Amino acid sequence: AELDEVNQRHTPLAKQISDLSASSDKLQQAIKQIDRQTRQLFMVMLGEVNIALNHLFTQVFGGGKAELILTDNDGSNNWQSGLEVMAQPKGKKKSRVALLSGGEKTLTALSLVFAIFKQQPAPFCVLDEVDAPLDDANVERFTNLIRELAKEVQFIFISHNKLAMQIADELKGVTMPTAGISKLVSVDMHQIEQYLEA
Repeated sequence: AELDEVNQRHTPLAKQISDLSASSDKLQQAIKQIDRQTRQLFMVMLGEVNIALNHLFTQVFGGGKAELILTDNDGSNNWQSGLEVMAQPKGKKKSRVALLSGGEKTLTALSLVFAIFKQQPAPFCVLDEVDAPLDDANVERFTNLIRELAKEVQFIFISHNKLAMQIADELKGVTMPTAGISKLVSVDMHQIEQYLEA
């Protein structure tokens, strides 16, 4: 009688253990499959971003090269280790982006952002004072890059830099003609150009 009672409790527990083991095996297989597919997609995307990054970096700096590399590159094939940007502006040696000057860092970071953006483009891109750390020479490089990319994407950027504003099709700003009263101002640069020509 005691054995029957123990068996009655043991049978459903054994079935639950069997179900849990089967579920665990299926889950492990699903994790391996997801991991394999994710790694494959990640490596393909990394390759595409690297091609775009190198192209944009070369375009911005008039030469040199840049790439996004895995930080754990000891052959362990650990694709989840992390990423690092390596850059070599024209006439300089290859180094981590942290070792570049402020303007070079900014332009390299923008090249990377736009390289990623090109993989999943959107109809417009908003930039908030990304040109602030740039000197006049680097602002010119920045505006050349924006001018080139603006063929495919509409840019909305906030800037206080006069050189950056010169490439805009339309300027919007806030003025205060009367103390304490702000007024929005919009200027279409094409209309200004036609007015000046007339």
